[in-house]
Amino acid sequence: MRRRLFLASTLPALAADWTQFRGPARTGISTETGLLKQWPKDGPKLLWRQPDIGDGYGTVAVTSKFIYAISNHSLDDEFVQALSLKTGEPQWSAHLGGVGNPNQQPPYPMARSTPAIDGATLYAFSSDGDLAALRADSGEVIWRKSARADFAGTPGTWGYAESPLIDGDTLVITPGGPTATMAAIDKKTGATIWKSAIPGGDKAAYSTAIVTEAAGRRQYVQFLDKGVVGVDAKTGAFLWRYTGTAGGPANIASPIAKGNYIYSTNARRFNGGLIQLTANGASVSAEQIYLGRDMPNTLGGQILHGDVLYGTNQQGPVAADFLTGKIHWQEAAFGPGAVMLADGNLYYHSESGEVALVEATTAGYREKGRFTPPSPPRRRDARERAWSYPVIANGRMYIRDLGCLWCYDVKA
Repeated sequence: MRRRLFLASTLPALAADWTQFRGPARTGISTETGLLKQWPKDGPKLLWRQPDIGDGYGTVAVTSKFIYAISNHSLDDEFVQALSLKTGEPQWSAHLGGVGNPNQQPPYPMARSTPAIDGATLYAFSSDGDLAALRADSGEVIWRKSARADFAGTPGTWGYAESPLIDGDTLVITPGGPTATMAAIDKKTGATIWKSAIPGGDKAAYSTAIVTEAAGRRQYVQFLDKGVVGVDAKTGAFLWRYTGTAGGPANIASPIAKGNYIYSTNARRFNGGLIQLTANGASVSAEQIYLGRDMPNTLGGQILHGDVLYGTNQQGPVAADFLTGKIHWQEAAFGPGAVMLADGNLYYHSESGEVALVEATTAGYREKGRFTPPSPPRRRDARERAWSYPVIANGRMYIRDLGCLWCYDVKA
C-alpha cells in the first residue's frame, strides 16, 4: 500500500457534511440552508479547480477535514484518497486493487463508487470488488475483503459500481452471483453476518442499496441485474422482486422508498415504476402501481421532495407526482443528468457537463442559473459523458467530471 501524508486542513465541524453517496440519508437531499437562490451569469464563485485527482465516475464524500474520492491512475491502480478542502490537493491515498473488468465493452474501465465515512472510519468498495475499512485521517487499513474471493461475487459488464451502505454496525454490499447475491458485514471487524442467496443468482448491477421500513419489515432494497429486490435486514432472507423496470443494461439509479412504496427506474428503457409492498405471511408481495416512460428515469438518480419526484428524462428536467406518475412539468433544457436538492433548489449536473440551479416547485420549470465549469477534461470516447453526481457540503458545491474536481462557493 502506498500512502502520502500532508497537513490536514483545519475547519470547524459543521452539520452539513456529505459523508456518503447521495448524502447523509442517501436521499440526495441536503438540510443545508443559507445558499444562493440565484446564480450570476457565469455561475457561483469558483474557489479552485483540481485537474488531476485520478479518473473516476463516482462522486466525492466530504467532512469538515477532508474531501474523499475513489479514483484510478491506471488499470492496475485504483485507490481511495483524501483531498484538501482548501485546494483539492491529495493528502493521502491508499491502493485498493486493479480496475474491475478492464476488457469491458463498451469500454469504460474506471473507478465508479463513492466512499462512505462513519466517524473515524472510511469504507471504500472498488470496481473490482475490493472492500476496505480504513482510518479516515490517514488511510491506514483496518480490514479488507473481496467480493470476488470471499463471496464468489459476479459483477456486471462494467465491474462494481456500488457505494457501501452503513446501517448501524452493519455494512451492506452486493457481490452478485448465486452464493452471496447480497451480503452483510460487521463494519468494525469485517466478519460476515449473513449471505443472501437470492433466487436467480443475479449478477450485481450498478445501483447502490437503501434501507427502509416497509410492509412491517426492515429491509435492504437493491436493483440487481434481473430486477429490484428486497431482503430482510436482520437475516438476509429474500422477500420480494419487481421486474417492471429491469431488462436493460443500465440498472443504476438507487431505488427510492417512502412508506410501503418503492420507485425504481431504468435509464436505457426510459421508464420509471412505482410498486406497493404488502406483507404476505413470511414474505412480501410487490404490486405495480404505474410504469411511465416520461418519468424521471436517468442514470443521475431522482429526488423525492414531499410527494414530488424530480430528476431528468432523456429530454431534460422533469417533475412528477410520486404516487400517481402524473407529470407536473418537463423541460428540454440540457438533457439527462444527475440531481440533488438543497435549500429549496435542485442542483443538476448534466451529462453534457452543464450545471444548473432550478427551483423545486410543481408550478413549472424555473431556472435560477446555468454554467459550464471551465477547462473540462478530454473524453476518450464519444459515448462517454459527465456522470458524477453533484455534492453540496458546508456552503460549497463540488462537481466532478472524470479526473477534474471543481469547488464553488454557493453560500448566500
